[in-house]
Amino acid sequence: MLSQGLSHIVYNAAYAEDFDKTLKFYEAIGFSVVPHSQENNPNNKQTVWLKLNAEVASASDVVIELNLSATAIPQEKAAEDTDWSLGESSLVLAVDDIEIIKNKLRELQVEMQEYSASEHVKLYVLDPLNNVIVFSNELHVSNDPHSIGEIKAARPAKRKKIAILTSGGDAPGMNAVVRAAVRYGITKKCDVYGVYEGYQGLVDGGHLLKKMNWKSVHGYLAIGGTSIGTARCMAFKTREGRLKAAENLVKNGIDALIVCGGDGSLTGADLFRAEWSGLIDELKEADRITEEEANTYSVLTIVGLVGSIDNDMSSTDITIGAVTSLHRICEAVDAVSTTALSHSRAFVIEVMGRHCGWLALMAGIATGADFVFIPEKPPPEEDWESVMCSVVDRHRHLGKRKTVVIVAEGAIDKYLNPIKADHIREVLTDRLGLDTRVTILGHTQRGGSPAFYDRLLGTIQAIEAVNAVLESTPDTPSPMIGITDNKVTHFPLIKAVKLTHEVADAIKEKNFGRAMNLRDPQFAEEYDAYNATTILDDHSIGLPRHQHLRIAIVHVGAPAGGMNAATRTIVRYCLNRGHTPIAVSNGFVGFSTGAMTELNWMSVDGWTALGGSELGTNRAVPGKNIEMGMISYQTQKNNIQAIIVVGGFEGFSAIGKLEEGRTQYPSLHIPIVLIPATISNNVPGTDYSLGTDTALNVIVNSCDAIVQSASSSRRRVFVVEVMGGRSGYLAVEGGLAVGATTVYIPEEGISLSKIQSDMNHLKAMYADDNPERSEGRMILRTEDVSRTYTTDVVSNILKDEGHRMFDSRTSILGHIQQGTNPSPMDRIRATRIAMRSVDFIEKHTSKALDKAHGEGRAAPIGLTKSKDSVAVAGINGHSVVFHPFNKLAHQTDFRNRKPQEAWWYKHRPIIDILAGRYYFKPKMSRN
Repeated sequence: MLSQGLSHIVYNAAYAEDFDKTLKFYEAIGFSVVPHSQENNPNNKQTVWLKLNAEVASASDVVIELNLSATAIPQEKAAEDTDWSLGESSLVLAVDDIEIIKNKLRELQVEMQEYSASEHVKLYVLDPLNNVIVFSNELHVSNDPHSIGEIKAARPAKRKKIAILTSGGDAPGMNAVVRAAVRYGITKKCDVYGVYEGYQGLVDGGHLLKKMNWKSVHGYLAIGGTSIGTARCMAFKTREGRLKAAENLVKNGIDALIVCGGDGSLTGADLFRAEWSGLIDELKEADRITEEEANTYSVLTIVGLVGSIDNDMSSTDITIGAVTSLHRICEAVDAVSTTALSHSRAFVIEVMGRHCGWLALMAGIATGADFVFIPEKPPPEEDWESVMCSVVDRHRHLGKRKTVVIVAEGAIDKYLNPIKADHIREVLTDRLGLDTRVTILGHTQRGGSPAFYDRLLGTIQAIEAVNAVLESTPDTPSPMIGITDNKVTHFPLIKAVKLTHEVADAIKEKNFGRAMNLRDPQFAEEYDAYNATTILDDHSIGLPRHQHLRIAIVHVGAPAGGMNAATRTIVRYCLNRGHTPIAVSNGFVGFSTGAMTELNWMSVDGWTALGGSELGTNRAVPGKNIEMGMISYQTQKNNIQAIIVVGGFEGFSAIGKLEEGRTQYPSLHIPIVLIPATISNNVPGTDYSLGTDTALNVIVNSCDAIVQSASSSRRRVFVVEVMGGRSGYLAVEGGLAVGATTVYIPEEGISLSKIQSDMNHLKAMYADDNPERSEGRMILRTEDVSRTYTTDVVSNILKDEGHRMFDSRTSILGHIQQGTNPSPMDRIRATRIAMRSVDFIEKHTSKALDKAHGEGRAAPIGLTKSKDSVAVAGINGHSVVFHPFNKLAHQTDFRNRKPQEAWWYKHRPIIDILAGRYYFKPKMSRN
């Protein structure tokens, strides 16, 4: 703390609440409480002393005396639409990393105004007593008359230089990795080099090793593949090739390498690091580098990210590129299905996956394929051809006009003999007489613009990769950045590669159980879900008759992608278990009038790929819009023994009201489950609701087109309104995936000062642009963020203030965000969660049913009184978890219709960082 004046400040709080909030605020930004005596305290004041210690020899400490005094006069709060920098500030603190402070202030939900000049940024903040506190990244703030001191962190002597390369097969999302690594690296004061053409670029050096700047990665998010190239490099497999690569890195001052590729690429990277010291010694002995260079670059840091469409890497739930590839497959199968249906044909679709059947299995689930072949789980039967034909024949006799079989390129039988698409075609043609065609999708699976999830995954993992580089020590094992349980993770790279190779080894050893176990936990669960809802339609998994149930399915709230897929799974799994699935038309309105229909296997055929709600839905809630007595009456009349609600926050409210109704209506003593389905992702108890992935892909595709329009016509900023109600989930996650300049969300609100700050940022970016080149930008705004600053108002302000630099337009995406066809991820999530919901119901009814059966009685009306039997089926990480409603109610903001905590909000600061909020510096604006 560098003292420029008084190092002792006195604050007086009139109320205990303000006193406590102020104490917590200053402790959060680094002050510590100093023990002291309360003796001789005048006027019986409560006093706390806070101290911020100096971190440089020339500095003095700052001490705050915080008093709670009834005689204190509260300070008037500065208006949001005024310029706080023009008023008096009580404290100015210089910080080394303004981003860390800004994120901390966001966590504290503190109001702030931002001003920039050259490379310097100042944040003007109101503490709980309405004092203006200034945070600045200027090293010296002595010219400020209100300056008290400086918090100074040590700066590195030189800029860190990081190289990034993409290697192996290209994967959608690799460009998102490069973009985020370059921009985030720059904000962390690093020089980032792009290695073009993969490892070949390391070996050849020269123009293939380029220093990247902010603009180098413009537009990368929407581009598939890898714009810095990838190539097979035999030279790098030799020691001489790696020697040249090491020399090129040293000569460019680079001692950190981020590699995005498959297991082969990551194995090569780890070998490179293991040999590094020997390579450096050899280069020094050959006088190819100096002794100083050898000492300076004695350690190489390696960080790996997995870019692979096969999703074949162990120790991570998903790999970059896999989801987009699944999109391409599902698009192709959906398209083929229409012609297959027209001609009553069979199609055999071959997809990629040498040792991993993830693409084939997920495509089978997402498209409702009749049979799937994967390498980890070959058919156990000797005569698999007859088993396949039996399944296909049963489906045909049920009324299906089309047959789809999906086979991974590495599919095998139990004896490791390849199962090929052409052989499957011959079997279907010769044995069943089906007109069968083969479609090999090939490299189309790698192509196209990345899906939402791969853009998000590549971005957040690249940021973590840069952090891993900066935190690395010579003793740190090379990490692989992955994602597990919805959290970005570090895992020893070489161990992850070893586990991945063990899958192939297990398959070679015919140890297929181990091969399945080595995959992520949800892989086996999804395999079982596929079989239980598609293959095992022969009553082989049926329950005893006395455990059979009548299960009602009701859709509530707005339509969302995946509602129909969940219903299909519920129906078919119910039938396979012996239950009777009952469709309720038009939500709880239809329930109250008895609009119910029993469904059969073919009733839901093709529903996986259908958007909207085939059952019909509305927002009516029992006990609020509908008489609870009518719901109870119809439940008892139709012998409903369990209810599965598929819907959003109205569905959440509905199961709560049904639980309340149990006290009055015995017929409601049955299991009641909510499968969250809403694009707003505002249902408590789950990370994801059905429909969110579909909505985000619609937003991404729409925004890509909007940016193209904005750039083509002239310099234009689009304010794009997205749905979400009082939740900013769509805006934040969509903003990350499309490269938004900023987002306006209910969690933060909009103020005139924020719009002014964003205006300054836009001006700085356009001032930095090439005047001969148009560039479009966008801001995402959640629909209910403000009644005052509407989408049109924000756009008009930008238009007026942009003058000749840029203009502004609006785009309200509206109901197209509910999608047409559900995304593959929503279809797969729907299948898992629906099957588990039926299992949940069976768990909560079996005891009562078994007891009645044992006593020779009919099943009772009430099957369970447990509060745990009214629950939300949530996806938490990679698990399906059932949360009792009564516990979730305490974690819910009912007024704003959302959970009290938002796990995704941690992504919000990334938007500002990658949009250059701390890179482009406008002149200080006081107007």
